[in-house]
Amino acid sequence: MDAGFTKRPVPRWKKKLESSEANSSLNDTNLSGTSVVTKMPCKSWDAKKKKNQTPNKGPKTRGGGGDRFIPNRGSTNFALGHYLLKQDQVKPENDEENEGTSNANDDKPTPAKLEHRKLISVAMQVADSKTTKILSYQNKAPPAPEFHVNPLKVVYTTKTPLFTKSDSRYIPTTSERILDAPNIINDFYLNLLDWSTDNIVTVALGSCVYLWNAGTGSIQELIEYEEGGHACALSWTQDGQILAIGKTSGIIELWDCAELKRLRVMDGHSARVGSLAWNSYLVSSGSLDGSIVHHDLRSRDHKVATLNGHTQEVCGLKWSTDYKYLASGGSDNLVNVWTAVNEGGVSTANAPLHVLNQHQAAVRALDWCPWQPNVLASGGGTADRCIKFWNVSNGSLLNSVDTKSQVCDLLWSRTYKELISAHGIPNNQLTIWKYPSMVKQAELTGHTSRVLKLALSPDGSNVMSAGVDETLRLWNCFAPDPRTTKKSSSLTKKPNQSAFRQTIR
Repeated sequence: MDAGFTKRPVPRWKKKLESSEANSSLNDTNLSGTSVVTKMPCKSWDAKKKKNQTPNKGPKTRGGGGDRFIPNRGSTNFALGHYLLKQDQVKPENDEENEGTSNANDDKPTPAKLEHRKLISVAMQVADSKTTKILSYQNKAPPAPEFHVNPLKVVYTTKTPLFTKSDSRYIPTTSERILDAPNIINDFYLNLLDWSTDNIVTVALGSCVYLWNAGTGSIQELIEYEEGGHACALSWTQDGQILAIGKTSGIIELWDCAELKRLRVMDGHSARVGSLAWNSYLVSSGSLDGSIVHHDLRSRDHKVATLNGHTQEVCGLKWSTDYKYLASGGSDNLVNVWTAVNEGGVSTANAPLHVLNQHQAAVRALDWCPWQPNVLASGGGTADRCIKFWNVSNGSLLNSVDTKSQVCDLLWSRTYKELISAHGIPNNQLTIWKYPSMVKQAELTGHTSRVLKLALSPDGSNVMSAGVDETLRLWNCFAPDPRTTKKSSSLTKKPNQSAFRQTIR
């Protein structure tokens, strides 16, 4: 191995050292006879006068010797140099001379590697090593596919947040409890669910009417009708003791559910009764025959007034929270607003106060704003899909929102300035809206078919929904905020006094 060192060419600095007469020999000899440099003389660059030598760019050094090269890493492209070195090592497979003289440690590139390098060289601009950057694409990155959606974009562009800065609260989007409701009738125009102030839920399933105690979970069958007959409308009185049932035959039954006893049967319609609404001792009924009848429970001749403002079935009835107005919705796409009857039981007007005709489908979803008694919300069917807000003081339209789905029912919240809507296809969801901005607060999903009816719990914190999928779902969507302390609870709050209370002796 020592012999190999002696055959090396003489270094350039050694030739310069030997030609210099001013310096003495600086070489020592080791045991093997090989010269080893112990000092590195550096001759001044001012003495260089050859044309091909590099001009002076550094400080002068004492003594003679070879020059030094100080690289500038800032201007060196190591990545490009490495790539070019690798390219130079690629050898043709049929070059026998190169194969014979190659070292054993050299890695022979496989055809797959050669093909890969070829693809990389095409994709990279390496023809001009002075101006080209490694790993820079020749063309711009291809655009995303036409229907590509970035899932992370939703995090930053959500238009319907569950929480708002002024009213941040947690809204469960899954039902708290699910009850079976077999044989529930799939009819958009019927009202087959209601929740009393005594915490009793009543629902009509097939030919039977059931009572479910939400506090204890007990279930009772109230009545089973004969074949072909069934309940079409259910409605509790304000005190929660009497249940009114509208039937297919056009009659109305009053039941004392505590005693499971029928109290009274009232007629007045020639077709089924699909909607009912209470106002103290007065119960209003809407029928397939297009008429609305007021029934006075104090009188033997209970039929005190008949309102004819619809040409088709009356499928929605709601008294305002101050009991001054009655709203009726029909399958003729109309919403009529009626004034209350007087003390003598006679209607103050034979025609509706307002005829609201801007819906394009049947209107069954009706509810009055709890804190603004003159504001009415109405929802249209499949051909309309809108929730509209009305000022019944002058009959003006306040707002209209397209929900993109059939509106089956509406309920205002007593705890928050919000309302909840029930929908059909395509999502069969319940949607909570912030009022009056109508920003979506949450969407409650779980029903696999359209939601027929909604009912609010006595304390206003829970909503029961009845779906065509034969389930009843309980949603804890209006739970009070624990941070707010209110002295009065809605459980112990008495219902608003009717305008007729003063006439009862």
